[in-house]
Amino acid sequence: MAESTPIRTALLSYGMSGEVFHGPLLSAHPGFELTTVVQRHSDRALTHYPNVKLARHTDEVMADSSIELVIVNTPNGTHTELVTQVLQAGKHVVVEKPFTVKSADANALIALADKKDLVLSVFQNRRWDGDFQTVQKVIQEKLVGDVVEFEAHYDRFRNYVEANTWKEESGPGSGILYNLGSHMLDQALVLFGMPVSVDARMGTQRPHGKIDDFYDVRLQYRGFQCIVKSSYLVREQGPRYVIHGTEGSFVKYGLDPQEQALKERKVPGSAGWGHESPSDWGKLNTTLAGLHYEGRIETLPGNYLKYYDSVYGAIREGKPLAVTAEHARKVIQLIEACIASNRDRTAVTFS
Repeated sequence: MAESTPIRTALLSYGMSGEVFHGPLLSAHPGFELTTVVQRHSDRALTHYPNVKLARHTDEVMADSSIELVIVNTPNGTHTELVTQVLQAGKHVVVEKPFTVKSADANALIALADKKDLVLSVFQNRRWDGDFQTVQKVIQEKLVGDVVEFEAHYDRFRNYVEANTWKEESGPGSGILYNLGSHMLDQALVLFGMPVSVDARMGTQRPHGKIDDFYDVRLQYRGFQCIVKSSYLVREQGPRYVIHGTEGSFVKYGLDPQEQALKERKVPGSAGWGHESPSDWGKLNTTLAGLHYEGRIETLPGNYLKYYDSVYGAIREGKPLAVTAEHARKVIQLIEACIASNRDRTAVTFS
């Protein structure tokens, strides 16, 4: 690293994303120093980080001139207001996905960050899932030929409505499309860019549910279709990724192991980090150089620390961000199109 001074960083909340993802990743990365955590009532952050300063209100973070970077990992509907406050305070921002609820808000935040000459990025960490990295390689190397259909699933089984969480309450930015869909649509954009059109259906499957808890999104590209699906009522997991092409198919089961490792408080970047069990490696059935091949492909190791490598490089070294706010805005534009498509029961075409 060109500069040895770690980036002094604050977390605006210590819920699931703060405790499981940002806290451990920031602490494991030598380029960052987690100095402040906002917790209005609890002292839980001190259990894991006894040297951090606890703030009881976000205003304390805005007023602290020593803090360079703020992680806005608060409820979705608060992102625009809080990111605006952080940028106005002259600090760099990493905001949890989804970036914003509306693309118009994304436009305003991008303009403000440009005006202030500050780094603004969105935590699309699942670009660094090992299975997605492997899928990228399969497509880039044309291991199945030209893609004719791509299907991705991010399913869970939770047949009850979880109590005492904003994620289960109806409101701006609520629902599974803004939650898990932000990851899946971001991956589709990384792989294929903006589609020609989108046709989406979503709704509530669980009894007494207040939010959308399933979606089925069809992204139409020239010559092929990309399907992304998610539901809270999938007890028997199917494939995570299925790719069909002119020469063969690739099928991948299982979920990247990093989230579970973080929940078990394993140290990011430690020995074996991000390595998947051979039983979860994807199966390739294709023709390569005129020869039929059928067998397993080792999953590339995932590494969420690479996201923060990019943020460090942007702040300290002026390097391009891996996840730009402009790209994250496209995710929100896709979500808006999905909502309109579901409402009108018709495909939405992009110019």
